[in-house]
Amino acid sequence: MMEEREHILTLGFATVHVRMTRIGNDRLITVEGGTKPHIGCVVMAVPRPSLTGAGTVSCTSSVLNVTGHKDEYLCRALAEKAAVRYSCTAVCCGGVHLDHITEDQIRQLTQAVEQIEL
Repeated sequence: MMEEREHILTLGFATVHVRMTRIGNDRLITVEGGTKPHIGCVVMAVPRPSLTGAGTVSCTSSVLNVTGHKDEYLCRALAEKAAVRYSCTAVCCGGVHLDHITEDQIRQLTQAVEQIEL
């Protein structure tokens, strides 16, 4: 059964779309936005027992970046959140591009993505 969720982040300087699709037990997440949506990064996160020994779930992630792109933080945050929450393999790909983005805008964007409930 394919199940899809969409989140639209409307920031003062950009709109970002985050979509999560269920594929079997796994999750595929796409993130796109700004003036030139693209694929700048792909992250695959796989759940595992935490190395702390506390009985919690963590994950191990593999990352592929397009040279010069900085989309890893957004994709990694989303893939890891889904892998831990759903105890599944989760892949996130995509990218957000804004010319002349400021440090404050980057902070706002990352905080907005971190708050998404997948």
